[in-house]
Amino acid sequence: MAHRLKKEKSYSYIEVGEGTPIIVLHGLMGGLSNFDSVTDYFSKKGFKIVIPELPIYTMSLLKTNVKSFAKYLYDFIEYKGFKEVILLGNSLGGHIGLYHTKLYPDKVKALIITGSSGLYESAMGSGYTKRSDYDVIKKKAEEVFYDPKVATKEIVDEVFATVNDRNKLIKTLAIAKSAIRHNMAKDLPNMEIPICIIWGKNDTVTPPEVAEEFHELLPDSDLFWIDKCGHAAMMEHPDEFNEILDNWLTKKGYK
Repeated sequence: MAHRLKKEKSYSYIEVGEGTPIIVLHGLMGGLSNFDSVTDYFSKKGFKIVIPELPIYTMSLLKTNVKSFAKYLYDFIEYKGFKEVILLGNSLGGHIGLYHTKLYPDKVKALIITGSSGLYESAMGSGYTKRSDYDVIKKKAEEVFYDPKVATKEIVDEVFATVNDRNKLIKTLAIAKSAIRHNMAKDLPNMEIPICIIWGKNDTVTPPEVAEEFHELLPDSDLFWIDKCGHAAMMEHPDEFNEILDNWLTKKGYK
């Protein structure tokens, strides 16, 4: 990770740049470093990039769910004293961003989702019966990307360690169930804020039809595709991702 982690009270987060806050929400198996390119690019474009470490594995099992994470995000925004923020979430992070927007619409100026859960859950938390087999976990990690080489040994090692930690595995499964419970289909038509959807055309975790359904249900959304791209567009095609988002933010008048 290229950026220093700040630790204040119960929060650990990265904060880089000055300007309108963009709060970045990582996924279930996603590290803060997955957004290094976003951080480097937009912190030089008049935005304050803030990436909190979500308490995915540190909350009690009863609170390990999408709603609790959305409330945690609200508390963090209040702690930082931000009046209005732009949220950017990948995978579970997108779902948390959507749920937070449902609960606290006045706090969110705009939302960007990429490979977001919330409508369709496939592989999240499943398929770990052979979790002690490194090659099986390596294959699962590679399937997240169009180009399997993006799943570096460091990424695979991290996933392997997570699924072989009993406490973390139990919470991973709890989050997977919570994601299904907190389906957003009925809530999306009520979200009036501008929402940017950036999706990999080759995403097998949340397939392209999921992005199309988000676009259909959200009243003020723009949908952008990235070709030869899987579930984590900001990692696999960082330059294209940043360019799409930069143009969208400019068009919407946030720059």
